[in-house]
Amino acid sequence: MKPELLNSDIDFDTISDGCDEGGFLEVGSVDDYLVRLQTVGSKTLTELIIKHKNSPHPIDCILYDAFLPWVLDVAQQFGIVGIAFFTQACAVDYIYYCAHNGLLSLLISSSMMPIVIPGLPLLDLRDMPSFIYVEGSYPSYFELVLNQFSNIDKVDFILVNSFYKLEQEVVNSMLKVMTQPLLTIGPTIPSMYLDKRLENDKDYDLNLFKLDSTSTCWLTNKPPCSVVYVSFGSMANLTIDQMKELARGLNQTGFHFLWVVRSSELPKVPHGFIEEMGDKALIVTWIPQTEVLANEAIGCFFTHCGWNSTIEALCLGVPMVVMPQWTDQTTDAKLVEDVWKVGVRVNVREDGIVSGDEIERCIRQVMEGEQGIETKRNAMKWKELAVEAVCEGGSSDKNIDEMVSKILARCK
Repeated sequence: MKPELLNSDIDFDTISDGCDEGGFLEVGSVDDYLVRLQTVGSKTLTELIIKHKNSPHPIDCILYDAFLPWVLDVAQQFGIVGIAFFTQACAVDYIYYCAHNGLLSLLISSSMMPIVIPGLPLLDLRDMPSFIYVEGSYPSYFELVLNQFSNIDKVDFILVNSFYKLEQEVVNSMLKVMTQPLLTIGPTIPSMYLDKRLENDKDYDLNLFKLDSTSTCWLTNKPPCSVVYVSFGSMANLTIDQMKELARGLNQTGFHFLWVVRSSELPKVPHGFIEEMGDKALIVTWIPQTEVLANEAIGCFFTHCGWNSTIEALCLGVPMVVMPQWTDQTTDAKLVEDVWKVGVRVNVREDGIVSGDEIERCIRQVMEGEQGIETKRNAMKWKELAVEAVCEGGSSDKNIDEMVSKILARCK
Protein backbone atom coordinates (compact mmCIF):
# COMPACT_ATOMS: atom_id res chain seq x y z
CA MET A 1 0.00 0.00 0.00
CA LYS A 2 1.28 3.48 -0.84
CA PRO A 3 2.50 5.43 2.23
CA GLU A 4 0.49 8.49 1.19
CA LEU A 5 -2.70 6.38 1.33
CA LEU A 6 -1.87 4.95 4.74
CA ASN A 7 -1.45 8.50 6.09
CA SER A 8 -4.56 9.91 4.42
CA ASP A 9 -8.20 10.17 5.48
CA ILE A 10 -8.92 6.85 3.78
CA ASP A 11 -9.57 3.91 6.11
CA PHE A 12 -9.35 0.33 4.89
CA ASP A 13 -11.48 -2.57 6.06
CA THR A 14 -12.32 -5.97 4.62
CA ILE A 15 -15.13 -8.41 4.12
CA SER A 16 -14.76 -12.14 3.53
CA ASP A 17 -15.51 -14.10 0.37
CA GLY A 18 -15.71 -17.28 2.44
CA CYS A 19 -12.43 -18.59 1.06
CA ASP A 20 -9.97 -16.89 3.39
CA GLU A 21 -7.69 -19.88 3.82
CA GLY A 22 -7.34 -21.49 0.41
CA GLY A 23 -8.88 -18.99 -1.98
CA PHE A 24 -10.74 -20.19 -5.05
CA LEU A 25 -9.27 -23.69 -4.68
CA GLU A 26 -11.44 -24.20 -1.59
CA VAL A 27 -14.54 -24.46 -3.79
CA GLY A 28 -13.22 -25.55 -7.16
CA SER A 29 -15.89 -24.14 -9.47
CA VAL A 30 -17.06 -20.68 -10.48
CA ASP A 31 -20.67 -21.46 -9.54
CA ASP A 32 -19.74 -22.64 -6.05
CA TYR A 33 -17.44 -19.68 -5.51
CA LEU A 34 -20.11 -17.15 -6.49
CA VAL A 35 -22.65 -18.77 -4.16
CA ARG A 36 -20.19 -18.68 -1.27
CA LEU A 37 -19.15 -15.11 -2.08
CA GLN A 38 -22.75 -13.93 -1.94
CA THR A 39 -23.58 -15.88 1.23
CA VAL A 40 -20.49 -15.00 3.25
CA GLY A 41 -19.97 -11.61 1.61
CA SER A 42 -23.49 -10.46 2.47
CA LYS A 43 -23.03 -11.56 6.08
CA THR A 44 -19.64 -9.92 6.59
CA LEU A 45 -20.66 -6.74 4.76
CA THR A 46 -23.67 -6.49 7.08
CA GLU A 47 -21.35 -6.90 10.08
CA LEU A 48 -19.06 -4.20 8.70
CA ILE A 49 -21.92 -1.72 8.31
CA ILE A 50 -23.14 -2.44 11.85
CA LYS A 51 -19.61 -2.05 13.23
CA HIS A 52 -19.35 1.45 11.80
CA LYS A 53 -22.97 2.45 12.50
CA ASN A 54 -22.25 4.17 15.81
CA SER A 55 -18.77 5.38 14.90
CA PRO A 56 -17.91 9.02 14.08
CA HIS A 57 -18.01 8.02 10.41
CA PRO A 58 -20.93 5.66 9.69
CA ILE A 59 -21.21 4.29 6.17
CA ASP A 60 -23.45 6.53 4.06
CA CYS A 61 -23.00 4.95 0.63
CA ILE A 62 -21.53 1.86 -0.97
CA LEU A 63 -19.93 1.83 -4.41
CA TYR A 64 -19.76 -1.72 -5.70
CA ASP A 65 -18.71 -3.63 -8.79
CA ALA A 66 -21.84 -4.26 -10.85
CA PHE A 67 -20.91 -7.95 -11.05
CA LEU A 68 -21.92 -8.16 -7.35
CA PRO A 69 -25.56 -6.97 -7.34
CA TRP A 70 -26.20 -8.55 -3.95
CA VAL A 71 -24.21 -5.70 -2.40
CA LEU A 72 -27.08 -3.35 -3.27
CA ASP A 73 -29.53 -5.60 -1.44
CA VAL A 74 -27.42 -5.31 1.72
CA ALA A 75 -27.04 -1.53 1.36
CA GLN A 76 -30.79 -1.03 1.02
CA GLN A 77 -31.48 -2.94 4.22
CA PHE A 78 -29.74 -0.06 6.01
CA GLY A 79 -31.02 2.78 3.81
CA ILE A 80 -27.54 3.33 2.41
CA VAL A 81 -26.94 4.85 -1.02
CA GLY A 82 -25.99 2.16 -3.55
CA ILE A 83 -23.76 2.96 -6.53
CA ALA A 84 -23.15 0.36 -9.24
CA PHE A 85 -19.82 0.65 -11.07
CA PHE A 86 -19.65 -0.92 -14.53
CA THR A 87 -16.07 -1.66 -15.51
CA GLN A 88 -16.62 -2.46 -19.19
CA ALA A 89 -17.41 -0.22 -22.16
CA CYS A 90 -20.89 1.34 -22.33
CA ALA A 91 -21.43 -0.47 -25.62
CA VAL A 92 -20.85 -3.85 -23.99
CA ASP A 93 -22.96 -2.94 -20.97
CA TYR A 94 -25.84 -1.96 -23.25
CA ILE A 95 -25.67 -5.22 -25.20
CA TYR A 96 -25.90 -7.17 -21.93
CA TYR A 97 -28.72 -4.89 -20.74
CA CYS A 98 -30.68 -5.61 -23.93
CA ALA A 99 -30.05 -9.35 -23.53
CA HIS A 100 -31.15 -9.30 -19.89
CA ASN A 101 -34.35 -7.42 -20.69
CA GLY A 102 -35.34 -9.54 -23.68
CA LEU A 103 -34.59 -6.80 -26.21
CA LEU A 104 -31.93 -8.97 -27.84
CA SER A 105 -32.28 -12.64 -28.70
CA LEU A 106 -29.85 -15.02 -27.02
CA LEU A 107 -30.08 -17.35 -30.01
CA ILE A 108 -28.37 -15.18 -32.59
CA SER A 109 -27.44 -16.70 -35.94
CA SER A 110 -25.75 -15.42 -39.09
CA SER A 111 -29.17 -15.18 -40.78
CA MET A 112 -30.09 -12.39 -38.35
CA MET A 113 -27.26 -10.09 -39.42
CA PRO A 114 -26.74 -7.22 -39.06
CA ILE A 115 -27.72 -6.72 -35.44
CA VAL A 116 -29.26 -3.31 -34.82
CA ILE A 117 -28.98 -1.76 -31.34
CA PRO A 118 -29.67 1.98 -30.93
CA GLY A 119 -26.48 3.95 -30.38
CA LEU A 120 -24.21 1.20 -31.71
CA PRO A 121 -22.83 0.58 -35.19
CA LEU A 122 -24.36 -2.29 -37.16
CA LEU A 123 -22.96 -5.44 -35.59
CA ASP A 124 -21.98 -8.75 -37.14
CA LEU A 125 -21.94 -12.03 -35.25
CA ARG A 126 -18.22 -11.75 -34.55
CA ASP A 127 -18.72 -8.28 -33.04
CA MET A 128 -20.96 -9.51 -30.23
CA PRO A 129 -19.63 -10.54 -26.81
CA SER A 130 -18.62 -14.19 -27.09
CA PHE A 131 -21.14 -15.25 -24.43
CA ILE A 132 -23.89 -14.29 -26.86
CA TYR A 133 -22.59 -15.54 -30.21
CA VAL A 134 -21.09 -18.81 -28.89
CA GLU A 135 -24.10 -20.63 -27.45
CA GLY A 136 -23.46 -22.33 -24.12
CA SER A 137 -19.94 -20.93 -23.66
CA TYR A 138 -18.95 -20.27 -20.05
CA PRO A 139 -22.52 -20.34 -18.67
CA SER A 140 -21.43 -19.22 -15.19
CA TYR A 141 -19.77 -16.10 -16.54
CA PHE A 142 -22.70 -15.41 -18.86
CA GLU A 143 -25.09 -15.52 -15.92
CA LEU A 144 -22.73 -13.22 -14.04
CA VAL A 145 -22.70 -10.52 -16.74
CA LEU A 146 -26.48 -10.61 -17.20
CA ASN A 147 -27.13 -10.48 -13.45
CA GLN A 148 -25.47 -7.07 -13.32
CA PHE A 149 -28.91 -5.78 -14.27
CA SER A 150 -30.99 -7.95 -11.92
CA ASN A 151 -31.75 -5.07 -9.54
CA ILE A 152 -30.37 -2.10 -11.47
CA ASP A 153 -33.73 -0.32 -11.26
CA LYS A 154 -33.20 0.04 -7.49
CA VAL A 155 -29.71 1.56 -7.58
CA ASP A 156 -29.13 5.25 -6.80
CA PHE A 157 -26.39 5.87 -9.37
CA ILE A 158 -24.79 3.98 -12.25
CA LEU A 159 -21.14 4.73 -12.98
CA VAL A 160 -19.28 3.57 -16.09
CA ASN A 161 -15.53 3.42 -16.74
CA SER A 162 -15.71 5.36 -19.99
CA PHE A 163 -16.03 9.00 -21.00
CA TYR A 164 -18.91 10.74 -22.70
CA LYS A 165 -17.34 11.81 -25.99
CA LEU A 166 -15.91 8.32 -26.52
CA GLU A 167 -19.35 6.65 -26.43
CA GLN A 168 -21.74 9.56 -26.80
CA GLU A 169 -24.31 7.77 -28.98
CA VAL A 170 -24.64 4.67 -26.83
CA VAL A 171 -24.68 6.69 -23.60
CA ASN A 172 -27.57 8.75 -24.96
CA SER A 173 -29.41 5.55 -25.91
CA MET A 174 -28.89 4.10 -22.43
CA LEU A 175 -30.11 7.30 -20.78
CA LYS A 176 -33.42 6.88 -22.62
CA VAL A 177 -34.09 3.46 -21.09
CA MET A 178 -32.41 3.73 -17.69
CA THR A 179 -34.50 5.19 -14.89
CA GLN A 180 -31.45 5.89 -12.69
CA PRO A 181 -28.70 8.48 -13.29
CA LEU A 182 -26.02 7.00 -15.57
CA LEU A 183 -22.69 8.79 -15.31
CA THR A 184 -19.48 8.22 -17.25
CA ILE A 185 -16.62 8.87 -14.81
CA GLY A 186 -13.63 7.46 -16.68
CA PRO A 187 -11.12 6.77 -17.82
CA THR A 188 -9.98 5.44 -14.45
CA ILE A 189 -6.28 5.21 -15.18
CA PRO A 190 -3.58 6.77 -12.95
CA SER A 191 -3.75 10.55 -12.76
CA MET A 192 -0.18 11.16 -13.92
CA TYR A 193 -1.12 9.93 -17.40
CA LEU A 194 -4.15 12.23 -17.63
CA ASP A 195 -4.87 15.32 -15.53
CA LYS A 196 -1.79 15.05 -13.25
CA ARG A 197 -3.82 16.33 -10.29
CA LEU A 198 -2.64 13.51 -8.00
CA GLU A 199 1.10 13.58 -7.44
CA ASN A 200 2.94 10.28 -7.84
CA ASP A 201 -0.21 8.48 -9.00
CA LYS A 202 1.55 6.44 -11.68
CA ASP A 203 0.12 2.96 -11.15
CA TYR A 204 -2.91 1.17 -9.79
CA ASP A 205 -1.15 0.16 -6.57
CA LEU A 206 -2.19 -3.43 -7.31
CA ASN A 207 1.11 -4.80 -8.58
CA LEU A 208 1.54 -8.45 -7.62
CA PHE A 209 5.02 -8.56 -9.09
CA LYS A 210 8.26 -6.85 -8.19
CA LEU A 211 8.76 -3.83 -10.42
CA ASP A 212 11.54 -4.36 -12.95
CA SER A 213 13.16 -1.56 -14.94
CA THR A 214 14.35 -3.94 -17.69
CA SER A 215 11.64 -2.96 -20.17
CA THR A 216 12.01 0.79 -19.71
CA CYS A 217 15.79 0.55 -19.98
CA TRP A 218 15.48 -1.52 -23.17
CA LEU A 219 13.12 1.06 -24.67
CA THR A 220 15.43 3.98 -23.87
CA ASN A 221 17.54 3.86 -27.03
CA LYS A 222 14.71 2.97 -29.42
CA PRO A 223 13.45 5.66 -31.86
CA PRO A 224 9.97 7.16 -31.35
CA CYS A 225 7.06 4.98 -32.54
CA SER A 226 9.40 2.13 -33.58
CA VAL A 227 8.47 -0.66 -31.16
CA VAL A 228 5.52 -3.07 -31.24
CA TYR A 229 4.25 -3.83 -27.73
CA VAL A 230 2.52 -7.22 -27.43
CA SER A 231 0.40 -8.38 -24.51
CA PHE A 232 -2.70 -10.57 -24.15
CA GLY A 233 -3.55 -9.84 -20.53
CA SER A 234 -3.67 -12.15 -17.56
CA MET A 235 -6.17 -14.77 -18.77
CA ALA A 236 -5.78 -15.46 -22.51
CA ASN A 237 -4.23 -18.83 -23.34
CA LEU A 238 -2.99 -19.06 -26.91
CA THR A 239 -2.39 -22.43 -28.54
CA ILE A 240 1.11 -23.57 -29.41
CA ASP A 241 0.30 -23.14 -33.10
CA GLN A 242 -0.93 -19.59 -32.50
CA MET A 243 2.18 -18.71 -30.50
CA LYS A 244 4.29 -20.00 -33.37
CA GLU A 245 2.43 -17.84 -35.89
CA LEU A 246 2.60 -14.82 -33.60
CA ALA A 247 6.35 -15.21 -33.24
CA ARG A 248 6.73 -15.60 -37.01
CA GLY A 249 4.61 -12.55 -37.76
CA LEU A 250 6.45 -10.35 -35.28
CA ASN A 251 9.80 -11.42 -36.71
CA GLN A 252 8.70 -10.79 -40.29
CA THR A 253 7.76 -7.16 -39.61
CA GLY A 254 11.38 -6.23 -38.97
CA PHE A 255 10.28 -3.96 -36.11
CA HIS A 256 11.62 -4.16 -32.58
CA PHE A 257 9.03 -5.71 -30.28
CA LEU A 258 8.39 -5.98 -26.56
CA TRP A 259 6.37 -9.11 -25.84
CA VAL A 260 4.80 -9.96 -22.49
CA VAL A 261 4.44 -13.73 -22.07
CA ARG A 262 3.15 -15.05 -18.76
CA SER A 263 5.37 -17.64 -17.09
CA SER A 264 2.76 -20.34 -17.73
CA GLU A 265 2.84 -19.51 -21.46
CA LEU A 266 6.62 -19.35 -21.94
CA PRO A 267 6.95 -23.04 -22.92
CA LYS A 268 4.76 -22.28 -25.96
CA VAL A 269 7.27 -19.79 -27.41
CA PRO A 270 9.13 -21.54 -30.27
CA HIS A 271 12.38 -23.15 -29.17
CA GLY A 272 15.36 -20.86 -29.68
CA PHE A 273 13.21 -17.89 -30.71
CA ILE A 274 14.21 -15.66 -27.80
CA GLU A 275 17.93 -16.23 -28.41
CA GLU A 276 17.51 -15.81 -32.17
CA MET A 277 15.91 -12.37 -31.79
CA GLY A 278 18.74 -10.88 -29.72
CA ASP A 279 18.29 -7.13 -29.13
CA LYS A 280 15.52 -6.97 -31.72
CA ALA A 281 13.10 -8.22 -29.09
CA LEU A 282 12.55 -8.24 -25.36
CA ILE A 283 10.33 -10.97 -23.92
CA VAL A 284 9.28 -10.54 -20.28
CA THR A 285 6.70 -12.15 -17.99
CA TRP A 286 5.25 -8.90 -16.66
CA ILE A 287 5.63 -5.13 -17.03
CA PRO A 288 3.93 -1.94 -15.74
CA GLN A 289 1.71 -1.54 -18.79
CA THR A 290 0.73 2.13 -18.50
CA GLU A 291 4.36 3.11 -18.08
CA VAL A 292 5.30 1.18 -21.22
CA LEU A 293 2.39 2.52 -23.29
CA ALA A 294 3.39 6.05 -22.29
CA ASN A 295 6.92 5.53 -23.63
CA GLU A 296 7.44 7.42 -26.89
CA ALA A 297 9.21 4.41 -28.42
CA ILE A 298 5.93 2.46 -28.58
CA GLY A 299 4.35 2.70 -32.02
CA CYS A 300 1.71 -0.02 -31.81
CA PHE A 301 -0.03 -2.17 -29.21
CA PHE A 302 -0.82 -5.75 -30.31
CA THR A 303 -3.56 -6.62 -27.82
CA HIS A 304 -6.39 -8.99 -26.91
CA CYS A 305 -8.56 -5.86 -26.59
CA GLY A 306 -9.66 -6.24 -22.99
CA TRP A 307 -11.28 -3.02 -21.83
CA ASN A 308 -8.53 -1.96 -19.43
CA SER A 309 -5.87 -2.41 -22.10
CA THR A 310 -8.03 -0.72 -24.73
CA ILE A 311 -8.79 2.37 -22.71
CA GLU A 312 -5.18 2.67 -21.56
CA ALA A 313 -4.04 2.68 -25.19
CA LEU A 314 -6.71 5.25 -26.08
CA CYS A 315 -5.66 7.51 -23.21
CA LEU A 316 -2.00 7.30 -24.16
CA GLY A 317 -2.46 7.79 -27.90
CA VAL A 318 -1.22 4.35 -28.97
CA PRO A 319 -2.65 2.72 -32.15
CA MET A 320 -3.68 -0.93 -31.85
CA VAL A 321 -3.70 -4.23 -33.67
CA VAL A 322 -6.44 -6.25 -32.00
CA MET A 323 -6.82 -10.01 -31.70
CA PRO A 324 -9.82 -10.51 -29.40
CA GLN A 325 -10.21 -13.82 -27.58
CA TRP A 326 -13.54 -13.87 -25.71
CA THR A 327 -16.12 -11.98 -23.60
CA ASP A 328 -16.28 -8.23 -24.31
CA GLN A 329 -13.06 -8.17 -26.33
CA THR A 330 -14.82 -8.86 -29.64
CA THR A 331 -17.09 -5.83 -29.21
CA ASP A 332 -14.19 -3.65 -28.09
CA ALA A 333 -12.36 -4.70 -31.26
CA LYS A 334 -15.28 -3.52 -33.41
CA LEU A 335 -15.17 -0.12 -31.74
CA VAL A 336 -11.40 0.17 -32.07
CA GLU A 337 -11.44 -0.51 -35.81
CA ASP A 338 -14.71 0.91 -37.12
CA VAL A 339 -15.87 3.57 -34.65
CA TRP A 340 -12.79 5.13 -33.07
CA LYS A 341 -10.55 4.17 -36.02
CA VAL A 342 -7.47 3.69 -33.87
CA GLY A 343 -6.44 0.26 -35.08
CA VAL A 344 -7.07 -2.82 -37.18
CA ARG A 345 -8.50 -6.21 -36.32
CA VAL A 346 -6.80 -9.39 -37.50
CA ASN A 347 -8.65 -11.88 -39.68
CA VAL A 348 -8.92 -15.39 -38.30
CA ARG A 349 -8.63 -18.50 -40.48
CA GLU A 350 -11.29 -21.22 -40.44
CA ASP A 351 -9.07 -23.30 -38.15
CA GLY A 352 -9.15 -20.50 -35.56
CA ILE A 353 -5.54 -19.44 -36.13
CA VAL A 354 -4.31 -15.98 -37.13
CA SER A 355 -1.44 -16.51 -39.55
CA GLY A 356 1.97 -14.91 -39.21
CA ASP A 357 1.45 -13.21 -42.57
CA GLU A 358 -1.82 -11.67 -41.36
CA ILE A 359 -0.12 -10.48 -38.17
CA GLU A 360 2.65 -8.88 -40.22
CA ARG A 361 0.12 -7.23 -42.55
CA CYS A 362 -1.87 -5.68 -39.73
CA ILE A 363 1.17 -4.39 -37.86
CA ARG A 364 2.54 -2.77 -41.01
CA GLN A 365 -0.87 -1.24 -41.69
CA VAL A 366 -0.76 0.52 -38.32
CA MET A 367 2.95 1.33 -38.25
CA GLU A 368 3.53 2.44 -41.86
CA GLY A 369 2.07 4.51 -44.69
CA GLU A 370 -0.88 6.86 -44.90
CA GLN A 371 -3.19 4.61 -42.89
CA GLY A 372 -0.59 4.44 -40.13
CA ILE A 373 -0.41 8.23 -40.03
CA GLU A 374 -4.21 8.54 -39.92
CA THR A 375 -4.51 5.90 -37.20
CA LYS A 376 -1.94 7.68 -35.05
CA ARG A 377 -3.73 10.99 -35.60
CA ASN A 378 -7.00 9.46 -34.41
CA ALA A 379 -5.29 7.91 -31.39
CA MET A 380 -3.88 11.28 -30.35
CA LYS A 381 -7.33 12.86 -30.76
CA TRP A 382 -8.87 10.40 -28.31
CA LYS A 383 -5.97 10.93 -25.92
CA GLU A 384 -6.74 14.66 -25.85
CA LEU A 385 -10.44 14.02 -25.31
CA ALA A 386 -9.73 11.58 -22.47
CA VAL A 387 -7.61 14.20 -20.71
CA GLU A 388 -10.33 16.78 -21.28
CA ALA A 389 -12.94 14.50 -19.67
CA VAL A 390 -11.10 14.12 -16.35
CA CYS A 391 -9.67 17.63 -16.07
CA GLU A 392 -11.51 20.20 -13.98
CA GLY A 393 -14.80 21.00 -15.68
CA GLY A 394 -14.64 17.98 -17.99
CA SER A 395 -17.58 15.60 -18.39
CA SER A 396 -16.29 12.92 -16.02
CA ASP A 397 -15.11 15.47 -13.48
CA LYS A 398 -18.53 17.17 -13.47
CA ASN A 399 -20.34 13.83 -13.21
CA ILE A 400 -18.37 12.89 -10.10
CA ASP A 401 -19.01 16.31 -8.53
CA GLU A 402 -22.72 16.03 -9.30
CA MET A 403 -22.96 12.60 -7.71
CA VAL A 404 -21.04 13.61 -4.58
CA SER A 405 -23.19 16.73 -4.15
CA LYS A 406 -26.39 14.68 -4.31
CA ILE A 407 -25.07 12.12 -1.83
CA LEU A 408 -24.01 14.83 0.62
CA ALA A 409 -27.40 16.53 0.34
CA ARG A 410 -29.16 13.24 1.04
CA CYS A 411 -26.98 12.48 4.06
CA LYS A 412 -27.54 15.83 5.82
